[in-house]
Amino acid sequence: MSMMLQGKRVLLLQADAFMGPVLWRVFSEHGADVVADTGELVDVDAPARVVAAAGEFDILLANLALPAPSTPATEVDEAEWREVFATLVDPLPRLCRAAVPAMKARGHGKILLIGSASALRGMKRASTYSAARGAQLAYVQALGVELAAYNIQVNAIAQNFVDNPTYFPAEVQANPRFQERLKREVPLGRLVSAREDAEFAAYLCSDAANCFVGQVFPVCGGWVGR
Repeated sequence: MSMMLQGKRVLLLQADAFMGPVLWRVFSEHGADVVADTGELVDVDAPARVVAAAGEFDILLANLALPAPSTPATEVDEAEWREVFATLVDPLPRLCRAAVPAMKARGHGKILLIGSASALRGMKRASTYSAARGAQLAYVQALGVELAAYNIQVNAIAQNFVDNPTYFPAEVQANPRFQERLKREVPLGRLVSAREDAEFAAYLCSDAANCFVGQVFPVCGGWVGR
């Protein structure tokens, strides 16, 4: 096992959901000291509290998720829209305000968003979720080019059809209709494994990937575009 993250301290958000458990395990295996936070970030002051409690860290893993609503676009109400954006989008600038000043002072840092490829292709009954995931990616692209001059690399993984308990639990994966869908829609014919995804995240957070700024990397088993 490579120790490419040896000496790095990592703040992992929502460590018990989405890609959190496997990121925690893989980053630790690569030598990182992982501060795993499982708290909610919806409250306006929560991101600042989490960043302050973590102490000094080199890498921020913005692993944000919630079950995706499947409401037809014309039936999406204010409550759904607000909840999804409050969970997925609003924490990002708050985290940035809290974490970036210390990264600038140290002269280095990395922020990696674990996002979704739902923003890269139109999907029925996913307007709220796709819009929020798209806003995440746009924020990363803008933030990445702004912070590059400070030796802070901000990037995103935009994933779909990646094994994780939030969006593809065991009962979904066991469904024959879902298995047929994989064969039909995903060139790999399978889900990307959680470890494959986490290993790529680890590489992006290593010093070997300092050349990437403001980039969105699709991890979709070959599924991308329209």
